[in-house]
Amino acid sequence: MKTTDDIIKMVDITKIYDSLDVKTVALSDIDLVVKRGDFIAITGRSGSGKSTLMHIIGLLDNPTSGKYVLNGTDVSKLAEDELAFQRNKEIGFVFQQFNLLPRSTAVENVILPAIYAGVGSKERTEKAVELLTELGLEDHLNKKPNQMSGGQQQRVTIARALMNDPELILADEPTGNLDIKSGDDVMKTLKALNKEGKTIVLITHEHDIAAQAKKIWHLEDGRLINKP
Repeated sequence: MKTTDDIIKMVDITKIYDSLDVKTVALSDIDLVVKRGDFIAITGRSGSGKSTLMHIIGLLDNPTSGKYVLNGTDVSKLAEDELAFQRNKEIGFVFQQFNLLPRSTAVENVILPAIYAGVGSKERTEKAVELLTELGLEDHLNKKPNQMSGGQQQRVTIARALMNDPELILADEPTGNLDIKSGDDVMKTLKALNKEGKTIVLITHEHDIAAQAKKIWHLEDGRLINKP
């Protein structure tokens, strides 16, 4: 049982890339708290630090300095195998590029996080079918990505993100490769998941997409310049 309402807490997070003696400050002194049940949109122009912040929130990269507590665990200094365990357990990812295995069916793509978590074959397959059905893809269970539209593929990635029942969904430009209707459908799904209790952190450069979140935070030159 968690003893705090904070699912994300970052204190003085800084990220510096050091290449050929040239130091680039991607993030500087980031302080933020995301409460359970929040729906946060993080916006900013290209180069503002959105991708770097997303990678750190998603445990895909480590900060240069600062403290990051995810769901009660200080993940700032974890080894790579420990980060991978926490990432698979705590976070569901929805990416702009879908990142689906092209030769695998919808069900086979969705079950991947459960395989890494050691869930049995029958149980994980049943859950994948259930999630895909809930997302309106009951007629696409055995289709491969190239047999589905962009919107359908993104719903497969959402089902995959939900496979291990994480509290946090991290969505990186989830509507970026979609037409307007498909993008609207994805946002309706994310808002419905938030209403059910999932915490959503959405990275986007689209103002109309950000406006659908409960709160909007803005990054500029690696700094969080407006935040409640």
